[in-house]
Amino acid sequence: MSGDSTTARLSRCRNCGFEAPGGGEEWLRLEVPKLGRMTQCPNCESTDVITHR
Repeated sequence: MSGDSTTARLSRCRNCGFEAPGGGEEWLRLEVPKLGRMTQCPNCESTDVITHR
């Protein structure tokens, strides 16, 4: 048994440090040909985003 279902996962922009829940409405989404859907930071527009607990 794991506590992952109750632990909020945060995503963080590695460029400016912006944090918000992973998959949340705060993040921008864009479609990139050959790469698919990417998450984009609303502050600095970077796509260098990581998800952590």
